[in-house]
Amino acid sequence: MKVRIVPVTAYQQNCSIIKCETSGKAAIVDPGGDVERILAEVEAMGATVEKIILTHGHMDHCAASDVLRQQLEVAIEGPHIEDDFWIAKLPEWCQMAGFPHADAFVPDRWLEDGDVVKVGEQQLEVFHCPGHTPGHVVFLHREQKLAWVGDVLFQGSIGRSDFPRGNHEQLISSIRNKLFPLGDDITFIPGHGPTSTFGQERQSNPFVADQRYG
Repeated sequence: MKVRIVPVTAYQQNCSIIKCETSGKAAIVDPGGDVERILAEVEAMGATVEKIILTHGHMDHCAASDVLRQQLEVAIEGPHIEDDFWIAKLPEWCQMAGFPHADAFVPDRWLEDGDVVKVGEQQLEVFHCPGHTPGHVVFLHREQKLAWVGDVLFQGSIGRSDFPRGNHEQLISSIRNKLFPLGDDITFIPGHGPTSTFGQERQSNPFVADQRYG
C-alpha cells in the first residue's frame, strides 16, 4: 500500500491518497479542498480512485468530497451518522469561516464501529472515536501499522472539543481506550501536522500520556 499526504486548504489539512499497489485502486481520505492538487497527485501515483473516505464532517476535511464524487463518479464512505448535522450545514459553516463554498451532501455509506472499508485488495478497520465530533471515525491498516485519526489526536496535542456536540471526556476515552490499545508501534497520520506513533504519545503527550492517567 502506498500513501501520500497532500496538505489542502488554508488549514493545511492532511488529505491522504491511499493506493493498493496490487490493484492500482485508491481512496482519497478527507478531501477538504484544492481538488486540482489532489487529482494531480492521484495522476502522479498512477492510481484509479474508487472511493472517498471521511473521518468527520468538518469543512476542512470534507468540503471537496461531493465535487470529487461527481467528477470521479465514486462513492463517499464515512463518517458515522452522528456527524450528519455537520455535513448538512456545510454551506453555513463555510460562510461563517470565510471558507470556499461547499454544498451539503449525504455520504453513500455511513460507517459504524467495527466496519471494514476496502481499498482495492486492502482493508481498513473502522473505529468510532467521538469527542472532537460525535461521529468521528478512525481508519486502521493493521498490516502496515498505519492509522488515519483525523482530528482526534496530534503529535503532542489532542483535538478540540469545544465545537457543537464535542465532548472532552469522550475524546480522552477514544484515545486511551480505543486507539492506544492498538499498539505503541502504530504510526498515525493526524488531520494536521506531522505524523507520530501511539507509543510516543502515550509517553509524552501532555493531555493523554500514561503518567497523567496512571
